[in-house]
Amino acid sequence: MATDTPPRWDRRMQQRLARGEAAALGELYDRYASLVHSLAHRVLDDDQAADQVTREVFGYIWENPEAYDPRQGNLRSWVAGVTQRTAVHRLRQAEATAYAETGIGSAEELEAKVHRASVAARADYIVTSMPAPLRKALELAYFQRRDYRQTAADLSISH
Repeated sequence: MATDTPPRWDRRMQQRLARGEAAALGELYDRYASLVHSLAHRVLDDDQAADQVTREVFGYIWENPEAYDPRQGNLRSWVAGVTQRTAVHRLRQAEATAYAETGIGSAEELEAKVHRASVAARADYIVTSMPAPLRKALELAYFQRRDYRQTAADLSISH
């Protein structure tokens, strides 16, 4: 459990949502819709399904603002968690339906797919949460296979 006090914006947003302020939902959507959609897409690998999950997540938040506990962490992390759970639930439903229709697959294969999608979504969330300079260094080192000297030179920092 996080012991740090969450940002004031998070607490105010929760209060505004609890009062039923539609403008608050709009602000929350503007701030987090791309995060929600990208995490859902990472799990589901389907734009339409990710769109539906995005609608479901913001609908859930609108109807249940009290579900967010500021003592547990920041609002962004909570929204990401709601997204992950919703997307994984949808993936399980889709795979169960596909299995029922075709008879192809197994519970073990489904759980392996869910696990891979969950890990990938968490990794995406962690990377997108990093400060831009750290994210850029990681991209250079990991995706472009630069060593620390090359990465430092590309970022114009001393090593």
